[in-house]
Amino acid sequence: MPDTISDRLKLVLTTIKITAKKSGRLNNNIQLLAVSKKQSIEKIKTAFNAGQKAFGENYLQEALEKQAKLKDLPIEWHFIGSIQSRKAKSIAHNFDWAQSIDRLAVAEALNKHRPKDMQPLNICIQVNIDSESTKSGLNPNEVIKLANEIKKLPRLKLRGLMAIPKKLIDPAEQYKTFLKVAQLQELLTQQDHEIDTLSMGMSADLIPAIEAGSTMIRVGTAIFGERKDD
Repeated sequence: MPDTISDRLKLVLTTIKITAKKSGRLNNNIQLLAVSKKQSIEKIKTAFNAGQKAFGENYLQEALEKQAKLKDLPIEWHFIGSIQSRKAKSIAHNFDWAQSIDRLAVAEALNKHRPKDMQPLNICIQVNIDSESTKSGLNPNEVIKLANEIKKLPRLKLRGLMAIPKKLIDPAEQYKTFLKVAQLQELLTQQDHEIDTLSMGMSADLIPAIEAGSTMIRVGTAIFGERKDD
């Protein structure tokens, strides 16, 4: 792995570009989201100065502290952690995206608290594609129903789906799982939902995710290096 954040960022972007080309896709349709949870302000600034503009955070209080210190930078902030209704007001006021919606109550709370002088909050429905009991996310069979309800909420803009599939050793098997999410996304499109985002794939599995149709890759380790708590 390259030594600097800038070099690692370039490597990830190159991997995305090469994989997209091999898959017959346009590179500009795939966004890189830098997962900056438990990373320092200095590292985030370094990545930003290297050209990275979108950052994802899992923990609300940590994210708010970072946002206060980085308020002069035009960062696009994504909340990608589990959302409880009590956190909805802060998330609605301080983030551009919320990617982990799996309950109507949370969506309604975000809609209620999103300020009217801000653009509607971009959101993704989190899908538990492997039905893992230890993970958040909606059962695939319930996604269309929730999407239809979210469509009625004016301060939210449904952009698509987010998923964290089970880790598999075989890239071909991982691809098959990602493809299930992509097929669910296509089903939503057929139901007249104007969506454009498929947020799936991380440092270890971004290649099969892109091959399956991901439009947003969430990468932490491959950009910032191993965290001390890993």
